[in-house]
Amino acid sequence: MRYLAFVFVTLLSGVMGAGAGAQSLNERNEAMFRQMQEVRGVTNAEIRRIREIFSGSSYIGQGNPAVTRYPMTPEEAAERIGGSVEAVQRSYRNARFERICGEPYMVPLYDPATERPEDATVCVDMFEYPNVPLAYPVVWVRASEAAVLCAAEGGRIGDAHEWEGAAAGALLEPDYRFDLGSQGAMRAWHNQNWAWQSNLYSTGEWQAGICATGSSKTPGCNGGDFNGCGSNTYPAGSFPQCRSPLGVYDIDGNAAEHMNLPLNESQMASRGSTTLGVTEMKGSWFIWDTIRAHPNWARWRAPFWHGSRVMDPASHRNYHLGFRCFRDID
Repeated sequence: MRYLAFVFVTLLSGVMGAGAGAQSLNERNEAMFRQMQEVRGVTNAEIRRIREIFSGSSYIGQGNPAVTRYPMTPEEAAERIGGSVEAVQRSYRNARFERICGEPYMVPLYDPATERPEDATVCVDMFEYPNVPLAYPVVWVRASEAAVLCAAEGGRIGDAHEWEGAAAGALLEPDYRFDLGSQGAMRAWHNQNWAWQSNLYSTGEWQAGICATGSSKTPGCNGGDFNGCGSNTYPAGSFPQCRSPLGVYDIDGNAAEHMNLPLNESQMASRGSTTLGVTEMKGSWFIWDTIRAHPNWARWRAPFWHGSRVMDPASHRNYHLGFRCFRDID
């Protein structure tokens, strides 16, 4: 009954948006926390820590309820997939991967050319945070907040090469040219080095309409105002074809995503560092089918947009920027 009540509240808030009956940002966040526990098994202690992090921001959540107009409700997404919300959530679980990763809704990262899933040493969330199928992505989150939210559940933010491997379908060895001395030079070298496969997306060749890329900006959105720009994202996993070869959904589409670009070996999250490098953010979002604002290839590294150190408390946030978590495994 608690689950059905949650679904009703979520659907109601999704279609209502602004108005006297709409939920507040805090109420929506509390509903999301309950769903994280009921669907994904997040513990009470973890939720307490997550709630503390959320309480430090007046913005972080699934979009400003006053202006956000989701193009699809979880119920509508489930219907187009072919079942109820609860049935679709069950269908996305993979017992083999849960044994490897130790958590539901995560997949192992490895190189299929030389490895098996059981050889993986790192896993990644299948969906954008909160990593619950058919939940809306969390946005208005800073890179520093993303890093500590992942840590709250025993995970971490991903290094750029890991995010790229999740998108491209093969986790390769790190290729950072730390000797070049600057993040700009490192990005340029990497993009030139990978030019031969610069047209690779998580779905192979780009196909309009198969990822969560068909929504639109809020009328009058000036590019970054909380009161004027709704998130307008889709429920995570609404487009089953939008799946990388390793089983990662919406890495093309929906929210753009934070990651860590290390500038030296001591800043690599994949080697246990919490003294991280600089921000990288990419992943196409909801207007990509109509306005291709920038390249979005799987192994391409983005310019230093709104750049800062990952752990800068003033790192960038906006209405279409979220994240997903990674987890090291034995």
